[in-house]
Amino acid sequence: TGTPPGARRGPAGGFAVRGPVQGIQFLCLLAAGSLFAVTGLRQFFVEPLEDPVSNTVWFLLQAAPVLLVVPGMLRNSRRGYFYAILAASLYFIHGTMEAATADQRALALWETGFAVALIAAASLAMRRLGGAQ
Repeated sequence: TGTPPGARRGPAGGFAVRGPVQGIQFLCLLAAGSLFAVTGLRQFFVEPLEDPVSNTVWFLLQAAPVLLVVPGMLRNSRRGYFYAILAASLYFIHGTMEAATADQRALALWETGFAVALIAAASLAMRRLGGAQ
């Protein structure tokens, strides 16, 4: 079965990544966590809704794309990184739209920057993994 270069089977059946892909995986997870944090910061502290239940539901809807791709990145699969790029594109678009208004420009630029970082790191991880799934 196709083992990615520089990887070995871990105890749970996933790949324990070694070498340069391990650092890229860390950067991808860091950028995804940063997008999650920026989304939570905006939803709970900068622009909270009046009802806490609707606030939490809206936050989970906004954070769902980045949360759904984390398992694929942890498995270190090309498909997981591809979906991470697609999810980061949503945050990139949202960040650039919000940056056009003066209200939350700094927060929106951070969101855009983290999205670009995730796109770049996930693209590099896909390239390093080669044809392995």
